[in-house]
Amino acid sequence: MNAVLKLSDEERNKGVIAFLSGNHAQAFALSAKLLNVPATIVMPEDASTLKVAATTGYGAHITKYNRYTEDRDKIGRQLAAKHGFALIPPYDHPDVIAGQSASAKKLLEEVGQLDALFVLLGGGGLLSGSTLASRSLSPDCKIFGVEPEAGNDGQQSFRSGSVVHIDTPNTIAGEAQTQHLGEYTFAIIRENVDDILTVTDGKLIECMHFLAERMKLVVGPTACLGHAGAVLKKKELVGEKIGIRLSRGNVDMKKYAALIAEKEGGSII
Repeated sequence: MNAVLKLSDEERNKGVIAFLSGNHAQAFALSAKLLNVPATIVMPEDASTLKVAATTGYGAHITKYNRYTEDRDKIGRQLAAKHGFALIPPYDHPDVIAGQSASAKKLLEEVGQLDALFVLLGGGGLLSGSTLASRSLSPDCKIFGVEPEAGNDGQQSFRSGSVVHIDTPNTIAGEAQTQHLGEYTFAIIRENVDDILTVTDGKLIECMHFLAERMKLVVGPTACLGHAGAVLKKKELVGEKIGIRLSRGNVDMKKYAALIAEKEGGSII
């Protein structure tokens, strides 16, 4: 919403385009609809029918691509040039990052200072925005980004000091199947985040099961990244006040049920 609001009237009239998936695609489509702006979204062809239906339901036009063999950035930029659309990147843009700070800002305003905050990491927009809000409102809070073990480009980048590019990872955390951090997001993360953690798909399934069974929350695998990261650090966090960023509750229920059924015995707590 914030990035669309920043556009000129002329840019809005021509329409906007973004390359997104999951809740972000739906949020972008809804924002465009509320502002009466034509929207095109480049989505992976294996996106769930639920997410595609919700996105088109908000009035957006969808162009599909193969996330393993095609470059969504290139497709989006070509369509923007051809039709005169304003291109809004999924994460590496100051206005997008500023908008992504809202949830952490709201959390900290409601609960006060935190000792640690765990946020999922894909391209880095949400983590960057959450970091900026935390450094302002809870400066002593430790901040952890959490990404799939199979797609640890963020962790590699954080520890090497430069952006690392990888192939599209094979993970159930679909919205975190990014290949690299952005220029803006990497700079913010490198300067302000305490560490980048990784978790296996198996741990994500365990967290999905725990949240459903103990807290009655339906949470998709990508949204469980922050929670899974907190579980990894649980012995170090005894007695501390922590925040965990959960999102993406509108998961494909057939896929959700199948993943929950895979969970074996044992407890994550």
